[in-house]
Amino acid sequence: MAIIPLAPERLEDTGVSNDLVFQLVTKTLHLAGELTGSELAARLGVSFAVVEPALTLLKRDHHCEIAGGTHLGAPSYLYRLTDSGRVRAALFLDDNHYVGALPVPLDQYTAYMNQVAQEHATRLNRDVIRNAFSHLVLGPRTLDQLGPAITARHSLFVYGPPGNGKTVIAQAVQRVLTRDIAVPYALSIDGSIIRIFDPGTHQRVQEAPDQDEGLERRDVFDRRWVLCHHPLVTVGGELTLDALDLSYSPSTGFYRAPLQMLANGGVLVIDDFGRQQASPRGLLNRWMVPLESRVDYLTLQTGQKFQIPFEVFVVFATNLKPADLVDEAFLRRIRYKVLAESPTVSAFMQIFENYCRDNQLAFDPSVADYLVTSELAPRGVALRGCQPRDLIEQALAIASYLGRPRVLTRDLLTQACASYFVDDRNLASA
Repeated sequence: MAIIPLAPERLEDTGVSNDLVFQLVTKTLHLAGELTGSELAARLGVSFAVVEPALTLLKRDHHCEIAGGTHLGAPSYLYRLTDSGRVRAALFLDDNHYVGALPVPLDQYTAYMNQVAQEHATRLNRDVIRNAFSHLVLGPRTLDQLGPAITARHSLFVYGPPGNGKTVIAQAVQRVLTRDIAVPYALSIDGSIIRIFDPGTHQRVQEAPDQDEGLERRDVFDRRWVLCHHPLVTVGGELTLDALDLSYSPSTGFYRAPLQMLANGGVLVIDDFGRQQASPRGLLNRWMVPLESRVDYLTLQTGQKFQIPFEVFVVFATNLKPADLVDEAFLRRIRYKVLAESPTVSAFMQIFENYCRDNQLAFDPSVADYLVTSELAPRGVALRGCQPRDLIEQALAIASYLGRPRVLTRDLLTQACASYFVDDRNLASA
């Protein structure tokens, strides 16, 4: 079960200023036109008791009026802005365009992430690790190298020849994190707003149940947060150092979170490490402090720096030689290194069988043996973990093209190998 942040019962419990609540209430009413008190509170992710003081102030200043409702109380009343209220809302929108759930203050976010880190550290062991990687064909030695790194939540360096599943291994770390995590829609830091929840990154799950139902819904779960699976963020050659800092939009007046903040509580995979637009040294220099201290430092447009939790499991995956990327001092910062070795023949056969099973194909050991002994060995091709998948898919594509049954045969694999591997022995020298 996930650790859930508890819903604030009063304005003071939200941890944000009265002025911020007032601004969001005004902007939300301006854009919606008319809302009941309960609907307005739901849009801000809080109870009516949190937004009621702002509505009272708006009515006192004749910036808001009651347009209808029932006799069931203030939550059922229909609220709308007056002309002067809409002028005031426009001024607030000129400052920033953020409208949505009430932001979470930095101290509450930090406290929550610390809870998540402590819970994670107490529940991992060898059985949990092996179960999470059971869908991959990995030797005991590799698993026992991965286990301590994941348990310690330190950085991990996965290296080795191309095609041996480094990216798959890195992304499988997310399977260890079986409990869900809450992600705030936005953070508030001294009046500045940082949007965190990203539907393209965070996978929403069924939210926490309501405590009770009625005119004013009372939640156990703080609706300023979204219950999600632990995030998995994968970046490759497109990564720049700018992506690791806050992104401010002058047109909207608020910030978007950097990659490592989106991945907080989850996994950040730097795929093809060494091929980024940012240099390996530049990336490691940027993360030298966070990797060691588990905190990061970000800077607002005003120049103000603030500290943010860095509860991210960073995995660097590369097929380049580590010594060609960074020196020994930098490699020391990445404490755990795992070599993604080429599979043995028996492991290759197991990968072949697993892929057949996962794709509802009949597995014939003699056909897999033929592939290894009669096609790969004569070519002098080193076995790679990706070859069973690639060659099976290619063979099935050929079968489909020829109008043949979806069955693996020796001749189909022969044709697949002929178009998969490069044979440049007969090419004229330049």
